[in-house]
Amino acid sequence: MLTIFANGTENAPLFLQVGASKTAGPCTTSSHLTALPGNSPPRHSSDYRGTASRYSLPTVIGGWLGCYLVANILGGIIAGASSAPSGEEPIWILGTSALALWAPFIVMLVMLSRKLGSGNFWSDYSVRFRPIDALGIPLGIASQILLVSAVYWPLRKIFPNTFDAADVEDRARDLYDRAHGGWLIVLVLIVVVGAPIVEELVYRGFIQGTLRGTMNHGVALVVTAVWFALIHFVPVEYPGLFAIALVLGLSYHFSHRIGMAIVTHMAFNATGLLLVALK
Repeated sequence: MLTIFANGTENAPLFLQVGASKTAGPCTTSSHLTALPGNSPPRHSSDYRGTASRYSLPTVIGGWLGCYLVANILGGIIAGASSAPSGEEPIWILGTSALALWAPFIVMLVMLSRKLGSGNFWSDYSVRFRPIDALGIPLGIASQILLVSAVYWPLRKIFPNTFDAADVEDRARDLYDRAHGGWLIVLVLIVVVGAPIVEELVYRGFIQGTLRGTMNHGVALVVTAVWFALIHFVPVEYPGLFAIALVLGLSYHFSHRIGMAIVTHMAFNATGLLLVALK
């Protein structure tokens, strides 16, 4: 995740969701749309995943940890191929590292779908899009500009040194400044396209979907949001990450699909990247 601060708005923070940390970064029955904490039976077979493709909590935790370990190993190998100091790696290293991070998770999701799920990847992880998902565009923009600003405003008043704008802006600016020419397109593909798709598959389609079958739906939403925030290992960004994770989780909960969450995530990241470019 990358963070910048916009001028003229009390240095309000704006986020770019890239992936997990610098070293790397089943669904059950659904409830009706009206009650977040509820656990009512599914209205029809397409609501989330069917019971035949339910994953256990140990499967989620073990699968995620295994993928994270593999991703870190691959990331370390890729980082070793560059002689650039940490934080100054070229964009091709960032792109390759992102693929190394995403690949283990995608492979895991495919394998679980075939071995324990229905065998239909799109159904098992609620990957469906509808025209109404376009509402994710204004939702993502508003979350980037308004929600994150609202979250950080009181924190910066109470803890001005901890949440100082300068401490989190350099990383976003440095990354953007390293993307020259065609590499800017690579950066956009990573930030605006790749990260939202993979992260929504993993955190909403897989993790939140599974947790819904093992605990209260509201608790599953919060646990997934906390998980999503913590795996970035950048404490100053936790409040903003948690806030946008709640928005994405609610999009998934009420739509019964990750389509709107993906669109919202893309718009959120695109807005942050654009603001970095314009500043």
